[in-house]
Amino acid sequence: MRVYVAGAYSAGNVIDVLHNMRKGIRLSTEVLLAGFSPYSPWLDYQFMLSLREGEELHVDDFYRYSSDWLKVSNAVLLVPGWENSKGTIEELRIAKELNIPIFNSLAELLDAFPIKK
Repeated sequence: MRVYVAGAYSAGNVIDVLHNMRKGIRLSTEVLLAGFSPYSPWLDYQFMLSLREGEELHVDDFYRYSSDWLKVSNAVLLVPGWENSKGTIEELRIAKELNIPIFNSLAELLDAFPIKK
């Protein structure tokens, strides 16, 4: 089952960005360990590190590709602290429009979709 993990990424300084990345990647790891297939936007930095000279990616490229993954997800799981994230608010709008269920915790997700290992 595909789970889109949504939460804050950007921040006013690099330390807070890294903190947001840690929280998002950690929850995505827990989702994977629970038996789901997470989409984790905090791993996007790897694309930037892999670019060759002359290649470019822009923020709109990431918004487009993240939105494409969101649209085929079976559920959205929110990382605590998402409330002030403009990107997450937009992702929730899309999820609601597509009737994709939204969960505030992994426990809620597991209650709704028990995994049989």
